[in-house]
Amino acid sequence: MNTTINKDSLLNFLKNQGALVGLILLTIGASIRYDYFFTSTNLLNLVLSNAMLGIVAIGMTFVILTRGIDLSVGSLLALAGIVAGYMSSHSLVLALVIPILITTSLGFVNGVLIAKNKLEPFIVTLAMMIGVRGFVYAYTEELSISISDTIAESFAFFGRGELLGLPVPIIIFIVLLFIAGFVLKYTTFGRHVLAVGGNQEAAKLMGLKVERIKIMVYALNGALAGLAGVILASRLGVGQPVAGLTWELDAIAAVVIGGTYLTGGRGTIFGTFVGVILLALIYNIINMEGTINSWWQPVIRGTFLILVVIIQAKVQRKQQKE
Repeated sequence: MNTTINKDSLLNFLKNQGALVGLILLTIGASIRYDYFFTSTNLLNLVLSNAMLGIVAIGMTFVILTRGIDLSVGSLLALAGIVAGYMSSHSLVLALVIPILITTSLGFVNGVLIAKNKLEPFIVTLAMMIGVRGFVYAYTEELSISISDTIAESFAFFGRGELLGLPVPIIIFIVLLFIAGFVLKYTTFGRHVLAVGGNQEAAKLMGLKVERIKIMVYALNGALAGLAGVILASRLGVGQPVAGLTWELDAIAAVVIGGTYLTGGRGTIFGTFVGVILLALIYNIINMEGTINSWWQPVIRGTFLILVVIIQAKVQRKQQKE
């Protein structure tokens, strides 16, 4: 009996706090092995280089919490950067706003097709991913689009500027983390998102507008992908048609490793943050080691993901038996 209880407790602990424990252990190990690791420069670069992915992962958290998936975010990110490049010849405001409006609209389309037409999220967003990426390649002829010199300096502030000694992308990421965390935990919308993911039929019986909630979640995900694309274009000084390749997989991995259930209804924004930083730390350690092939990074990421999914499945089976 005690053995069973201890096993169940361990599974629950690993599911809820495993990523955080892994992050702490890796941080301790890296700080011992590498003198350069715990410098402010390295830590800032670690977060900065993953701030845009973190923004995408925030949106992905809401999608997965509704028992959905969105494979189109990488393509939407690339589209936002390209549109920002074209709009930069008109004005700074248009270069910032139009890309996000477009990606929000495409996210809305995803949501309508999934919620109203009862289509599978995987198929809908896969089609959007392929279609948008193909459009970006065709429209740009696979060439990067430079930000216009007329707004280059002011536009660069959002990707390379600083406020209070911190890079602007990090500030935006942190602010969004707090907003998303608050929305998910303390607002009606957040509770409805969790309810829809936990049990859609029960949510309908409670009178929740399930379709509208799903549409809003996919539109939000599109908006955040667009914002990340604009920030990335600002940071690089160009919109790149290849931007965001595999980011959808990285975002999903970060969200799930952070403890959000692929089956929906359970997860936190803090967990997503931990997942993003954990994956970033793994890549950072591989780079500092120097002797490890960088292709091991996705291998490690995939291993983490499989372990988390196995633990989630075991916890769910145990709860269903009870």
